[in-house]
Parts: sequence; C-alpha cells; structure tokens
Amino acid sequence: MSSGRPLSGRAIVATARPRPVAFASAFSFAYSPRPGTPAAEMAGQVPAEEKNARLLRLQELLAEQRQAFNVACLGRRFEVLLEKPGRHPGQLVGRSPYLQAVHLEAKGYFRGDLVPVVVDEVGANSLSAHIVARE
Repeated sequence: MSSGRPLSGRAIVATARPRPVAFASAFSFAYSPRPGTPAAEMAGQVPAEEKNARLLRLQELLAEQRQAFNVACLGRRFEVLLEKPGRHPGQLVGRSPYLQAVHLEAKGYFRGDLVPVVVDEVGANSLSAHIVARE
C-alpha cells in the first residue's frame, strides 16, 4: 500500500464504495515519484509531511489489525511450513497459511516439514505453537 501518490486519499475514497477490510499483514510505504512514470509528472503531488502522516496512520491501523488477527488465532489448529532454526535449541520457525511467523519446539523435525500445530501464544510480530498429532 502506498500513501501519498498524487490524487490518493480523499479523491479516490470519494469515488469508491468503501467496505470494511482488515489485513493480517501488509507492506506499506510512502509514495515517491519514479522518473519516467505518469505519476511523477502529475500535478497535485502530496507534500512529504502529509505522506508521512498518512503512512503513520496507516501503519498504526495495520498493526491493530495484525494483532487482532493474531489473537483470533489463539487455540486454532493449522499446518506450519518449517523454515529455519529459532533462537533457542530445538526451536524452529515456520510460516502459517496466513504467512505469520510461528515459533515452536520441533526436535526431530526439519526445514521443509509441514507440521500440524495449535497456537498457544501471540507475540508482537509472531505466534508460538506446539505440534499436535495429525487428524
């Protein structure tokens, strides 16, 4: 998502039919014109201060939505693709079907394994889980 593109914000929202949308995660950035692109030549460029203010508001909203989504995952069961070692011995980090980072004790498992888990804890940017038997 970009904040600060010419004609972004109110002009676009006024013509759209807004519907409630939430994101489990999203990348966001302040728009910067790229030479040779139509938007770089458009009138109505948004000042840097406004771009940064919009970006801050957007990132605060995205953080709230990510946290709410993660909390809703507590107690849920899903498969995690193990990707890399964690910080602690025997711990691996993987990705949920929603691309959240998931930390778990995974002795005897390896990178590339797909394991069923139940989510136990929610952190600021990740989940903690334990491996359960396949159904």
